[in-house]
Amino acid sequence: MPFPIKVCVVCSEEFELKPDKPGFANRCWECSTAEADDDGGKQKMDADERKSIAEANEARRAAMKNLLYRKDS
Repeated sequence: MPFPIKVCVVCSEEFELKPDKPGFANRCWECSTAEADDDGGKQKMDADERKSIAEANEARRAAMKNLLYRKDS
């Protein structure tokens, strides 16, 4: 049984949809691998940046906890 023929939504080329193909079902292999190579814009952080983000998150959690569980008298 042959594989179904699909049309890529990015480049409009026809391709065979194979079961173990990496990427998306509506994109050809070339377009799927080109997007997978992008790192997503993530940046490396040093220890000071991680510490400041962790402290901000801790303060945010404490504020939410106080808002949710304080007793109104």
